[in-house]
Formats: sequence, C-alpha cells, structure tokens
Amino acid sequence: MMARAIKLAYKGRYTTAPNPSVGCVITQGETIVGEGYHIQAGGPHAEVHALRAAQGQTQGATAYVTLEPCSHYGRTPPCAQGLIDAQVGRVVVAVTDPNPQVCGRGIAMLEQAGIKVEVGLMSQAAAAINPGFMQRMATGLPRVTVKLAASLDGKTALKNGESKWITGPQARQDVQRLRARHSALVTGIDTVLIDNPSLNVRPQELGFVTQQLDVSLISQPLRVVLDSRARARLSLKLFTIDSPILLVSCCDYPQSEVDNWPAHVSHLKLDAIEGRVPLASLLGYLAKSHNDVLVEAGATLAGAFVEQELVDELVLYQAPKIIGASGRDMLNLSVFTQMSQIPNIQLIDQTKVGNDTRFTFQFAKQR
Repeated sequence: MMARAIKLAYKGRYTTAPNPSVGCVITQGETIVGEGYHIQAGGPHAEVHALRAAQGQTQGATAYVTLEPCSHYGRTPPCAQGLIDAQVGRVVVAVTDPNPQVCGRGIAMLEQAGIKVEVGLMSQAAAAINPGFMQRMATGLPRVTVKLAASLDGKTALKNGESKWITGPQARQDVQRLRARHSALVTGIDTVLIDNPSLNVRPQELGFVTQQLDVSLISQPLRVVLDSRARARLSLKLFTIDSPILLVSCCDYPQSEVDNWPAHVSHLKLDAIEGRVPLASLLGYLAKSHNDVLVEAGATLAGAFVEQELVDELVLYQAPKIIGASGRDMLNLSVFTQMSQIPNIQLIDQTKVGNDTRFTFQFAKQR
C-alpha cells in the first residue's frame, strides 16, 4: 500500500513546487477505498483527495501517507485534522516532514486523538520523491543540479561556439522534462548574449508527460540570469516569453531599461565577490521559495558552482560524437595539484536516451 502511495506521489513532481509531492492510500483491511496525491500547490493535499475518494468509508480505516500529514493552516486546512475528523483508526507515515512548522506535530495531533501512528515504512523511497524539499528544509539551501551536454571527448561546442545540436531530439525532450521538475533555472549572461535562448519549458516538447497530466498545471521555472555588469537588454528573446525572470547583478541597470521592463521581470542586486555574483548568497535568496534549482550555463559558471561545492547533482547528456581538442570544454576549473582536491562524485544512474546517454552523478560535499 505504501508502494502505491509512493507511485501516486510521483505524479505530482511536475506541478507541486514549492510544496512536496505526496501520495495517500486509504484501506479497509486489504481493500483500497480511497487514494489520491497532491496535484498542485495551493490545491487540496493528498489526504484530502484520498478522503474524498473514500466517500465516507473511513471509520477505523488505515491511511498510508508518504509524508507526515500537515498540522498547520496554510492555503489549505491541516490534513492531520482531516484524518481525525474522518475517524481513521491508523496512519502509516513513511517519513516525517522536515518543515519546522510541521515536524512531529502532525503525528502528535493524530496520537492525541487516539489514532495509532506508525512511522518509517519505506522511508528512503519516500524521501527520494522530494530531495529538494527535504534538503531545503534541513539545510536552508535548495538542491542544485548542473546539466551539461557534451561529446564523448567532453566538449560542449566547436571552437567557434557552434553547438546545435550535439545531442539528439530525444535527449532535448528529456531536458525539457528536467527543466519542468525544477522551479528555478540559472544561467549566465554570456550564454544568453551568445545563444539568445528562451529558457522556458515548452509543453509540446515534453513527450510522454503530456499523456500523464494536464500540462497547463506546469508552472514555468523562474529564469535566473546572472549578469554582474548589468548587460541584459530588452531585445533578448527571453524577455518576449511571459514567464518570470530574475536578473541578478552587482550594479544598477540603466534606468531607461528598467522603465520598460515587463511585469514578469524582477531584479536582485548583490555585492560582487571578485567581480562576480556571489553564488552562495544567490542560493540563499532562492531558498526562500525554491526547492530545486537547475543550472544550465557555460563552462565558467557551471565550473564555479562545482568549485564552490554548491552542486548536489550533475546530469550529463553524452552524445556519440568526437569534437576534438579545439572544442570547448564542459567545465572551467582551477588547476588541481592534489588528488584530494578532485570533487568526489558517484554515478547513480545511466540511461540510454535516443542515441545519447544520460549520466546522473551525485556530489559528496567536502565540508
């Protein structure tokens, strides 16, 4: 039953940010009488959908929930109270909620109402549904993924900068799904000025996802452009897409530009460190409302995230192509003089995507 709840929870991973994705199954004995998942932030939680589906068959029932039921009033009433009102007899919780507003309180509410609570069933699998949420609540920082696309010899473009297309259409569709699972997308101004990308999620390129959910529920990620010297101008393509943009600079933009910014553009000014936007400060700002941050940037910015040990995951799409020594490297890093300086990474997944291969690596933090 918990495995079923976990499967349901994954249905919300494109639409619930900044909330966690949660699944709930309600049973009478071995019979499922109701089930549901959190579909969209601001909407009913998983327990509410499951209770509604049960249509009153909840007295003495068992509820299997992937995350501790909430105990506070937010945009929706507390789910712990909903389970109490439904007179369930037992609640099985996979993992406690790391949110300080909730942690342990939902369980305490249920127990005080005389409901038996069991915690820890399939806890690792349940925590893996929401790695960004779990990390942000525990550490105050979002989970950072760096995405790269490269040839077999580790090059991202020809010497002249041409890179369309290193990877095939299936890999590019997969990148769209990766974007859709992140609520903020970070890039650098050089990438924007050279490639003039839109950096949005394009529903028509999401592939099988469009058959599984209503793509209108997917929110566009916040497009974060690191622009220390305030060089971005309204003529760039990304400004024509009506979805949120955050320009991050270390100085002011010309007032003539600011006066004409559309409503979806905002600005954050941070004090420069060695002439660049301070990445740790940026992540601290994004952590106010973002669990998962995707970095799609050139070798310098991607390398800076790696060197500063701010990366949790690296997703590499590798194409069966050889560009040669004159091509552009994936990452610009300082010269290492000791093996102990090399980042500690572990391969956790390898999947064929069309003619390309997607490698997912996890970083072990050095400090």
